[in-house]
Amino acid sequence: MNIGVIFAGGVGKRMNSRVKPKQFINVYGKPIIIHTLEIFENHEEIDAIVVACLDTWIPHLEELLQKFNIHKVAKIVPGGASGQESIYNGLAAAEELAAGERSIVLIHDGVRPLIHAKTISDNIASVKEHGSAITSVTVKETVLVVSADNSIDSVPKREDTRLARAPQSFYLDEILAAHRKSMEEKLPGFIDSCSLMQYYGKKLYLIEGPQENIKITTPDDFYTMRALLDAKEEAQIYGLEE
Repeated sequence: MNIGVIFAGGVGKRMNSRVKPKQFINVYGKPIIIHTLEIFENHEEIDAIVVACLDTWIPHLEELLQKFNIHKVAKIVPGGASGQESIYNGLAAAEELAAGERSIVLIHDGVRPLIHAKTISDNIASVKEHGSAITSVTVKETVLVVSADNSIDSVPKREDTRLARAPQSFYLDEILAAHRKSMEEKLPGFIDSCSLMQYYGKKLYLIEGPQENIKITTPDDFYTMRALLDAKEEAQIYGLEE
């Protein structure tokens, strides 16, 4: 099976939304989480979806799934106290769905709605060939590595630098084993799945994703998403996009 594990457990403090978490903010009549889920729903290689959601918002998410005809979401589980815990809860639910079948999981942020179908296909193909897929984009500006005193420690070459995005994809049994080992060792939370897997010695392979694959975290990101959707709609209207 190919299973999308979507984590949407954040409260969105940086979005400054006092009414609802950022993943449930509407953009063009749909919550951001629905924009994200539709890409996985409509992809022919995705067999099932698991969502790790804020516990108190699960009933609302269930209503949204019915309203927008999202049928591949097989399980909704409560998110954890951290992003790592939310991902683990989603992976454990995916393990139940897989029922012993060796499966691929694509771990994705619920607030990254601007990926392409090709990104999902490339992730699956890379896991089949290499055992991992870390979606990334090229760096367009100079990256500075700084020291504790705020001085510049080094300036890596742009061609040697990438920005990690999502999905980050692995065989389910391997990423679950890494999560369980980190829990046994009581390690502090890792910032994302590739950090966790690299810590345990997994060789990671990159795939190139779209530059617009941003995470909607701040009000600026929200307006950028709207502008990108506007541009996409205009491209379709004028026949510039198939």
